[in-house]
Amino acid sequence: MATVKTAISLPETLFKEIDDLARETNVSRSKLLAQAAEEYLERRRGQMLLKAINEAYADGLDPEEEEFLQVMDRKARQWMRENGDEWA
Repeated sequence: MATVKTAISLPETLFKEIDDLARETNVSRSKLLAQAAEEYLERRRGQMLLKAINEAYADGLDPEEEEFLQVMDRKARQWMRENGDEWA
């Protein structure tokens, strides 16, 4: 995959935290920031998908659909907790 260089402005305290973590984990700042951006975008895609699904069902659910949705919501939240997602 091709890479692109970019410059960003960060508050000094955030830069220091990133720099410290990169050094601590022996990962470059660039790779650390790329991983963080990928995780954020993945989470956002999931949120957007959930929003689209919720809009599709905005006219209401029948009882069977409501029960299925509740079960899937519990399972998704459990999976997120087990996989370290802080938004669960």
